[in-house]
Amino acid sequence: MAKKLESFYGNNEDELKKMSIEEFAKIVRSRTRRALVRLVEKNNNPEYRKLIEKVRKLKQENKLNKPVKTHVRDAVIIPEWLGLKFSVHNGKEWNDVEITIDKLGHRLGEYSYTTKAVKHSGAGVGATRGSKFVPLK
Repeated sequence: MAKKLESFYGNNEDELKKMSIEEFAKIVRSRTRRALVRLVEKNNNPEYRKLIEKVRKLKQENKLNKPVKTHVRDAVIIPEWLGLKFSVHNGKEWNDVEITIDKLGHRLGEYSYTTKAVKHSGAGVGATRGSKFVPLK
């Protein structure tokens, strides 16, 4: 069976990597487009701009062997970052996010959950009438 080529709105990986932020903004959904246009036109989010510059600098120096650490969870994933790894902070720890075509246009924070599922267990000591008579040790 032939290998399926991944694409993003009809553009393959090579075409996407050559796109500027303005060109990419034209093919994404409106909410993402708004964030990217505001980034280009105004200096609205200096942390996001710093992150883009940091990644570009690391790419030029070929120092991308380890993940790029960031706290900028609301950064829109752009085509320049395809194939890179980011460590996104979730408030407690760093979660690795590998950038693929299907993650383009989403936010970095979507892949680094801030909460985890609650696992309920039995009642604690003294929580029920019957546990009053259970020895602690």
